[in-house]
Amino acid sequence: MSTILIIEDEQHVADLIKQSLEEEGYKVLHAADGLKGIELIKTKNIQLVILDILLPKMNGLEVCRQIRNDGYTELPVLILTALGSAENIVLGFDTGADDYLAKPFKLIELKARIKNLLRRSEFFDANGSVINDVYKFADLELNDYTKKVTRNNNEVSLTSTEYRLLLEFMKKPTKVLNRGDLLDNVWGINFDNGTNVVDVYVNYLRKKLDKFGTKKLIHTVTGMGYVLKNDA
Repeated sequence: MSTILIIEDEQHVADLIKQSLEEEGYKVLHAADGLKGIELIKTKNIQLVILDILLPKMNGLEVCRQIRNDGYTELPVLILTALGSAENIVLGFDTGADDYLAKPFKLIELKARIKNLLRRSEFFDANGSVINDVYKFADLELNDYTKKVTRNNNEVSLTSTEYRLLLEFMKKPTKVLNRGDLLDNVWGINFDNGTNVVDVYVNYLRKKLDKFGTKKLIHTVTGMGYVLKNDA
């Protein structure tokens, strides 16, 4: 079963989550500050991180950024914090988080988010088996077995969230995808309709893809959403 790391300074919250997840069969580790969390990620085989923002020694946003900078681009990170405004949600995703849940929370929802992230990570697919699909569109190729993306034979480095977003486009080329569908299918959750997290990540993805091509592939359809198409 997967090993989950909780980085949380409130001991009663950590104990509650730890007990609940262990009852589900997960192995659970706990760090009470950001630096200890980073150390455990480097020394243990962690499959998912539950991360508070208001932490001693190194706050959660810095921890998340460090995780990505250290090369753990596929490690799912779920931010669990009392800072639940739309601005904080976007900031959390901006540092590389895969999911964001505000306190107070329900354990049943937290466990559902965890299962969703593990299914979507490189450790599992939706059926518990290895995926072996290659998607091609114009000069862009996505190998969902190796998790490798190339454009014009140049490898494109993506975060796990950017990868899932691109995969959604590659599965449905030329189809206009609205923001609500992308939130459901990529993040697996519903945010307030006012959040711009989709727009933020589409912008990230565009910049990385455009670096290796002469044509823009992801286009905005005003008032409707986004579409992957090979137009100038």
